[in-house]
Amino acid sequence: MLDDPLAIRAMAHPVRLDLQGLLGKEGPLTAADAARRLGISQALASHHLRQLAKYDFVEPAPGKDNRERPWRLVSTSQSWRDLELTPEASAAADVLEQLMAERALGNLADWQQRRTDEDRVWWENSGIVYTGIYLTGDELAELEEKISALLLQYVDERPIDDKSTRPPGSRLVGFTRIVTVSPAEDAET
Repeated sequence: MLDDPLAIRAMAHPVRLDLQGLLGKEGPLTAADAARRLGISQALASHHLRQLAKYDFVEPAPGKDNRERPWRLVSTSQSWRDLELTPEASAAADVLEQLMAERALGNLADWQQRRTDEDRVWWENSGIVYTGIYLTGDELAELEEKISALLLQYVDERPIDDKSTRPPGSRLVGFTRIVTVSPAEDAET
């Protein structure tokens, strides 16, 4: 649970999000390996990995020898819902959420270009689904808790950076939930 505006701001950087995604997909990597895969300099990758480590997003992983210094993810799921929304915290969360939404839309556009070449099960169960329902605040909290619990079941069973837990035929699937609430006057009847 992210509750520090500085940590949220530290995460809200495109290279840092790329590094976290790469570590999640590939497992532990050195700064040099990550830099090669992302097409950036080793110094830049190293700098951003150290910044991620400063806020406990990544940590050093065991290497093959004393010279190799790989990094691994500490957590594969982040939430800042319990953050006290001070102006500074709100601004940090806004930047991170905007960046994540832009990336999700980019992933959607990429998927739309590829999905016709995929097996039916993949494209029938992906894309955008919209459901508008009237809920109380408590009902929304309960629904979000149930959705999160269902997703966390898979996260716990299959740590994203542990390739040995991936079932044959499995693929990385990204869930970006955007929940919006209409102004109170819209809910009145």
